[in-house]
Amino acid sequence: MAADPVPAAKADYERVGFDKLASFNFNPPSYEAAAPEAQPAAKPADQIPDRIKGYNEKKVAVTGFMLPVKMDGGLVKEFLLVKDPMLCCYGVMPRLNEWVVVKMTGAGVKPLMDVPITFEGRLKVGEMFENGYLTGIYLLEGERMAESKG
Repeated sequence: MAADPVPAAKADYERVGFDKLASFNFNPPSYEAAAPEAQPAAKPADQIPDRIKGYNEKKVAVTGFMLPVKMDGGLVKEFLLVKDPMLCCYGVMPRLNEWVVVKMTGAGVKPLMDVPITFEGRLKVGEMFENGYLTGIYLLEGERMAESKG
């Protein structure tokens, strides 16, 4: 059964918006085949400011636009929560700090795109790698979806 929307941002969830999460420059590592030993100017974790690292393991509420990645039985289990609906879908590549990977801890949620949605859960701040590639710096262990604003 899908998680039902609950009132937005209960007192135990701190609101953390993309105004904070995307408030710094983040230069991803270069993956040019000609220079496999090349290293970025700064390690990914070193580029994340302490004020942002302070959200690690905190219960937060983040609002953004859903871009489903994994579905199961008609429910979204994993998705990107992006800053702007124009990101990804219309050819504008978001910066690494302009999306949050959300993995729902329960059954999943109904797909709801093109409207801002708030998700609550525990935020992990730090590099995420898959097959040697940096895939993100934010992971939200999604506990529930708050009411949408659309």
